[in-house]
Amino acid sequence: MRTEKDSLGERQLPDDAYYGIQTLRAVENFPISGLRPHPTFTYTCALIKRAAALVNADLGCIPVPLAQGIEQAATEVMAGKFADQFVVDVYQAGAGTSHHMNINEVIANRALEILGQAKGDYQTLSPNDHVNYGQSTNDVIPTAIRLAALILLRDFLPQIEYLAEALYQRGEEFAGVVKSGRTHLQDAIPVRLGDSFQAWADIVLEHHHRLYAVQGELKALGLGGSACGTGLNTHPQFREQVIGVLGELTGFPLRPARNPMASMQSMAAFVQTSAALRNLAQDLTKLANDLRLLSSGPNTGLGEINLPAVQPGSSIMPNKYNPVIPEMLNMVCFQVMGNDTTILLAAQAGQLELNVMMPLIAHNLLQSLELMTTSLRTFRVRCVEGITANPLRCRYLAERSLALVTVLNPYLGYLKAAEVAQVSQISGRSLSEILIEKNYLNESKLAELLNLDVMSQMNFS
Repeated sequence: MRTEKDSLGERQLPDDAYYGIQTLRAVENFPISGLRPHPTFTYTCALIKRAAALVNADLGCIPVPLAQGIEQAATEVMAGKFADQFVVDVYQAGAGTSHHMNINEVIANRALEILGQAKGDYQTLSPNDHVNYGQSTNDVIPTAIRLAALILLRDFLPQIEYLAEALYQRGEEFAGVVKSGRTHLQDAIPVRLGDSFQAWADIVLEHHHRLYAVQGELKALGLGGSACGTGLNTHPQFREQVIGVLGELTGFPLRPARNPMASMQSMAAFVQTSAALRNLAQDLTKLANDLRLLSSGPNTGLGEINLPAVQPGSSIMPNKYNPVIPEMLNMVCFQVMGNDTTILLAAQAGQLELNVMMPLIAHNLLQSLELMTTSLRTFRVRCVEGITANPLRCRYLAERSLALVTVLNPYLGYLKAAEVAQVSQISGRSLSEILIEKNYLNESKLAELLNLDVMSQMNFS
C-alpha cells in the first residue's frame, strides 16, 4: 500500500494502482451503474494530455524530462494499456472532473515509473501541476468529446455508404420485379421492387450527407480556455499550438473555437450530431419495419421478399425463421432515439459558465455512434446483402390490387372507376371482366391500360 494526500486528507491505495486518491474518492462516491468511460473517450483524453505535454515543454512551462515521461505514459494509455485503471462510473461528478482526474493520475503515476520514481511521488511529478498544466476539466472534457465523436464518425460514415450501396445493388437486381404499392397499409398502384430498394438507398445516403456536415462543428476546439474560457494559467501561445499538435496527431483539420467561453457553455455541436443520428435512426426504423412486412409469412403474410435465415426463430415452432437482424436494428434505433432525448435534456441543463452534464452527454453520444456503426455493418452483411425476391408472389398480389382502377381515371372518371372497384371487391370478379361487361372499355384497350410492367415504370424524363 501507499499513502496519498489531497486537500481532504490522506488515504491508502494499493501500490499497484495507477489511479490516485481523487479517483479513489470518486469510486467510493459513485457506485451507481458499473458503466465505465467509453474507450475512445479515454483515448482522446490521453491524446490531449500527450499534446499538452509536448507544447508545455516547448513553451518552457514544465521541465522537458517530466514532459517526456507524461508523453510516453499518455501514448501507452492511447494504445490501450492500463484500461482497467479507468474506474470512475459514467454517472459521476459534474463536468467530468472525476474522470479527468482519473486520467491525470494514471498518466502521472505511469510517468513517475518511467522516470524511475515511486507512484504517488507527486512532489516530483504532479497530476495537477504537470499533467494538467494549463488545462481544466472545463475545456479538456468538451474537447475530448469532440475528438472522440470525430474518430467514431470516421468509422461510421463509410458504413452508411456501404449500406446504401448494398440497397442500390438489390435495387438493380430486382429492377424487373413488379409488386403492389401500398399506402396506409392498403393496396396502391403497382411499383417496381427495385425502385423501392433504390428509394431506401437514397434515403440512407441523404443521412450520410447530413452526418458528414456535422463534423465541421466538432472540429472547433475550446482547449486552452481553461476554467471559464479566459485562458487563465495558460501560456499565451498554448491554445494555438496545442490545437495544431492535436490536428497533426489526429489528421483532422482542427481549429480553435472562435470564443472559448462559448464552447464550454454550449453543447450545440453534440446536440446537432445526436439529432442527425436520431434522424437516421427514425428512417432506419421504417426500413427495418418495411423489410419485416414484405418478408412476412411465408404463407400467411405478404411474402414478397426473403430475408436470410440466420438462426431458428422459435423454441417451440420448428422451421420458423424470424427477421431477427431488422429486429435488432429496431432496438438499436430506439436506444439512439432515447440517447438523443437524454443529450438534449443534458445540453440545456448547464448554468452560467459551464455545462456540468458533459459526462452524460459523452456516454450517450459515443454509445449512439458505436451502436450505429456495429448495427449497420451487421444489418448490411447479415440481412440486406442476402435478400432475395419472390417475383411470382409479387406479381400475383399486384394483379389483384383494386388500386389498378386508378389508371382508368382519365377514361372513366374517378367516381365510375370507384364503382367498378366496389363491384369487384364485393363480387370477387376481376376488374377486366366487369369493365367489359359494362362495355366501358374493350379488351385491347384494357390490355394496354392494365399492363403492370408499363404502369409500374417511373414516369420521369
